[in-house]
Amino acid sequence: MANKDNDRKMTLEEAGRKGGEATSKNHDRDFYEEIGRKGGEATAESHDREFYEEIGRKGGEATAKNHDRDFYEEIGRKGGEATAENHDRDFYEEIGRKGGEATSKNHDRDFYEEIGEKGGNARARQRDDK
Repeated sequence: MANKDNDRKMTLEEAGRKGGEATSKNHDRDFYEEIGRKGGEATAESHDREFYEEIGRKGGEATAKNHDRDFYEEIGRKGGEATAENHDRDFYEEIGRKGGEATSKNHDRDFYEEIGEKGGNARARQRDDK
């Protein structure tokens, strides 16, 4: 009599997992970087800006459902530290200039008065708390 477990067909998920495990034993990090680069290039050739905006929006929504404020503070801190290690003062001056130019095109004097007041109030509260 045949063993029922041996007669069972492998699911697509099981086959993918086993294939992935076998591949990971035979290849190093460079292999995965190369296939990732090639896949990214192929995807970029076949999709437009709207595609990337949509997947970014969906990914952001999914991430927001699964993480809290502490998560975002932590990844922001890590990202800031990594950026600071890789860039100098000129970099920050340039991105600050570009950000200021972009913001000034979209906002009027009232906006700047409001954020200036908010910043001043926040700074005063910081001094009061010390």
